[in-house]
Amino acid sequence: MTTTVELASLTIEKGLTLDRPTISIADPTVVFSDLLFNADLARGRCPPLVQAVFYGDADEVRGLVYMNEDVNSTDMERRTPIHAAAFRGEAEIVDFLAQSGARVNTKDSRWLTPLHRAVASKSLSTVKMLLKHSADVNARDKNWQTPLHVAAANNAIEIADTLMMHLSTVNVTDRAGRTSLHHAAFNGHVNMVKLLASKGGTINAQDKKERRPLHYASYMGHVDVVKALLENDADIGCRDRTHFTPIHAASASGQVSVVRVLLDFGAKTMTRSPMSNKKQSADVVNANGNTPIHIACLNGNDLVLRELIQHGADINVLNHKGQSPLHLAAVSPHGGTCLEILLSEGADVNIRCKEGCMPLHMIALQGRYTRAESLIEHITEVLIEHGASVDCADKNGNTPLHLAAQNGHQELLVTLLMHGANPTRRGIHGMLPLHLAALSGYTMCCKKLLEAECDINALDDNHRTCVHCAACSGNVDCLDLLIRSGADFSLADKDGRTPLHYASGNANHQCTLSLVAMKANVNGLDTRDCSPLHYAAAADMEADCVEHLLHNNANPRLRDVNGYNTLHYAAANGHSLAAEKLQAVAASDLLNTGGSAPLTTPLHLAAYNGHVDVLHVLMRSIVNLDIQDANGRTALDLAAFKGHLDCVEALVMQGATILVNDSVSKRTPLHAAAYNGHAECLRILLENADQEGAVDCLDNQSRTPLMVAVSNGHTDATLLLLQHGASLSARDIHHRTALHRGAANGHEECVDALLQSQANTSCADIKGRTPLHMAAACGHVGILGALLQAGCTNHLDGNGYTPIHWACYNGHENCVELLLEQDPKMFFKGNSFTPLHCAVLNDNESCAELLIESLGDEIVNIQDRKGRTPLHASALNDQVECLQLMMKHGGQPNIADQLGKTCLMVAAESGSAGTIELFCSPSDQIDGPTELIVSSACADLNACDSRKNSGLHLACLQKHEGCALMILEKLEESTIINLANDDGLTPLHIAASNGLVSVVQELISKGASLLALDNKGYTPALSCAPTDKIADCLAIILAHMLPFSPASTATNSRIALAMSGELGRLRNASLEFTDGNRSRGESNADTSDSETY
Repeated sequence: MTTTVELASLTIEKGLTLDRPTISIADPTVVFSDLLFNADLARGRCPPLVQAVFYGDADEVRGLVYMNEDVNSTDMERRTPIHAAAFRGEAEIVDFLAQSGARVNTKDSRWLTPLHRAVASKSLSTVKMLLKHSADVNARDKNWQTPLHVAAANNAIEIADTLMMHLSTVNVTDRAGRTSLHHAAFNGHVNMVKLLASKGGTINAQDKKERRPLHYASYMGHVDVVKALLENDADIGCRDRTHFTPIHAASASGQVSVVRVLLDFGAKTMTRSPMSNKKQSADVVNANGNTPIHIACLNGNDLVLRELIQHGADINVLNHKGQSPLHLAAVSPHGGTCLEILLSEGADVNIRCKEGCMPLHMIALQGRYTRAESLIEHITEVLIEHGASVDCADKNGNTPLHLAAQNGHQELLVTLLMHGANPTRRGIHGMLPLHLAALSGYTMCCKKLLEAECDINALDDNHRTCVHCAACSGNVDCLDLLIRSGADFSLADKDGRTPLHYASGNANHQCTLSLVAMKANVNGLDTRDCSPLHYAAAADMEADCVEHLLHNNANPRLRDVNGYNTLHYAAANGHSLAAEKLQAVAASDLLNTGGSAPLTTPLHLAAYNGHVDVLHVLMRSIVNLDIQDANGRTALDLAAFKGHLDCVEALVMQGATILVNDSVSKRTPLHAAAYNGHAECLRILLENADQEGAVDCLDNQSRTPLMVAVSNGHTDATLLLLQHGASLSARDIHHRTALHRGAANGHEECVDALLQSQANTSCADIKGRTPLHMAAACGHVGILGALLQAGCTNHLDGNGYTPIHWACYNGHENCVELLLEQDPKMFFKGNSFTPLHCAVLNDNESCAELLIESLGDEIVNIQDRKGRTPLHASALNDQVECLQLMMKHGGQPNIADQLGKTCLMVAAESGSAGTIELFCSPSDQIDGPTELIVSSACADLNACDSRKNSGLHLACLQKHEGCALMILEKLEESTIINLANDDGLTPLHIAASNGLVSVVQELISKGASLLALDNKGYTPALSCAPTDKIADCLAIILAHMLPFSPASTATNSRIALAMSGELGRLRNASLEFTDGNRSRGESNADTSDSETY
């Protein structure tokens, strides 16, 4: 549905974005404070027992307990007295409370146990007392941190040692995947790190961001911890998920001492073992290609930068975006010193990234947001002094001057102009720096560029001037400056739009006022015949621009190329105030649908887009709410289809007709609401429908709303329609009910609702199929079970097929199993082409196996009314796995159908190479159970059908050369080599007539007769002729080439010799005939059954 109105807008690419490759590590430290406890204590919120604990008064505690004070009472944070005692380190009180029934493993709202509290308070005696009372050393808080995590984070060494005696491992991880060693390393507790390492702590353990303890220690600058970890064989080159190494982490946080340690350690490692992977390079890269020197420059860490340079770091190395350290120093808020260091070390000042930007571009792009203007000016001059080009262009053609103008860097712009930057150079979309400054609304930048004698009326690639850009930006001061400076505000761009179009299209009221005051054309049309008022109606929510344009004689009746007027635009975009002002001026003209006006009215657009406020405005002037669009849809139909309840309600309350059929599918608003399941819209429509039987209204397929709702699985809509009396027995033009649709599409809840309302489960469609057939054919086992439980009994469709036929045909094993459980005899009912035939025909081996297991091996050789067994069906479609399955269960491959064809002959006729190969492969070339199958029930290659065609005949007749060769390869001495069928054709006749060269050669090598005559007296050689007359001519010519006496006993020999020589030369010529072609096999000897399975 295309009822939206297309609007044009001015879009300009703003330039380059930059990812800051910084590292951020959250503090995993567990810190407990008594502030909350003390605050609650001061407010008197704590129970008396907790207050006594906080005062450390053991006697008072005993007294309160003896007075039956609850030892497990909790405060608002679910903290108990034993939490408070553990927090305060009162071991004696903890002991007494535990003996008095306090739960030592109780958890507060943060899942902290008393043991967590005692460890955080570093009270060893309290910890030991809690452990004495069986405190859980593996208890976790909400961050999954154990008491050992808390001890490691708080450097409680003795407590940690005590806890580890009760632990099986010290490598338990918290929710972030961090071990106790991570916490100790992050907080710089070197002795704790050594203790954990000595107790089996994994030095290179990874958290969920794949960070190691060495990452955290390096980032935090804990030199001693870094050294201790390295001494314990920590991997100095380890990487986290973003490939940050420890030296990246240290460079990010400016930890120069750690950087020095890591580099020195790496250098020593390389000296001792050049091939070692435990080394640290100053130029190692992360996932973004950033080296430590990139990270240091981006974060403004000049000391780290110097250290890296001293260790040989490449100052011109590029990351994956092609950015050098100088690029990142240029954009860093604190990178000024780093930039000067890099320049003093000879960094390439004109190096380009993949976006074509040089460091000077980066300053122009980002500098205004990261530095003071004076610093920007200083850095710019430093770059220029070192040879930076002021007029270099990026890949969009923008110079630093363009970017400075676009981003409002006034001082930078002045500096660039002073150093010779060209203000007339064109950048993106052919824009001058003046265009970009105006587009971004930077008045002072525009003023500086105008002073540099820019062409104020210069056009970009789209013929837009700087006035167009200023009008688009909405900065009226900038617009007025340009107009006062002589800019032509009447020029139109390539799309015919003037600056007034842009000001109106962006709802820039002040710019609109200014342009109208300058006598801009308020009724000027662009190439789409849109006036400024069209754009204002589409964009102006407050309607200020619309009102001003109308007051200055803008014509609201103008129509665009599609016939839409200004009211269409306001309605499509939901601007009710604009619609009201437009309607007040020319309601009758704007709502007129005659003449060239489109059939889609503002009312349709408002309803489709859900703008109820606009609907209310429009309905004041519209008498006929049932007006139809080009597809015959009313506004009510569109609102119902989209589910805009308030619009549906408003239209119905104003008298919109509910039962109006569209002109495409004859649907009504009821169908539209049901189609998308908008139950509340449906309710409003049903409750206000005047006509009796509206709930069962029909479309052009005789579908009711209930059928539509069930088809799409909308349960709420289905239930609502049933509550309003929707007919369960209604049928469409195919005689299908709603139940048919639910069963076919698998919507169980809808089907359950229909069944609970007593829907007829045995109703059949025009082909005799019931919902049970539909569910089985589509594999919806839940619905199938529900229908069977409801008593569906009509099991035969118009062709005699049962649901189990359909389930087997489509391979729905669960449905087959359910149907067999319900009625095993269903297999033998209906069409003699049994479910097993159906299963193997489509290679549904699991269904076939289930049928055989349930009903026994005797069904494998069952025949249909044409005498075909399931083996015939498998052979027809070359379903080898199914064929093997049936032969394993006693399938007989030599059973013939009514035409005398065995499954091998069917396979040969249909070109089923896999089946032929199964029967023709030597048993010593077959592995496993297949060998037993073939040896126990070998197919008869000599068998013939009722027309005396063997499998070899049939393969040649259908030009299946590969199948014929496989049969010939299996044949050793067989009568079928020269066996003639009812038309007197031997395999050689047929192969020759069909041009099967390889088969002809193989037949001759196996002794096929060259002089055998068919019923027309033709030899195999003469069969190569495309028509009978050509064959006769060829025979006459050969006879005259070798004269002979009729009485001669050598007659046949001589003719045979003549033909063997002459026809060898004529074979290629005879194959070029195309007129009068005929295949004797096809015209006279094709006895295959034309009816497909």
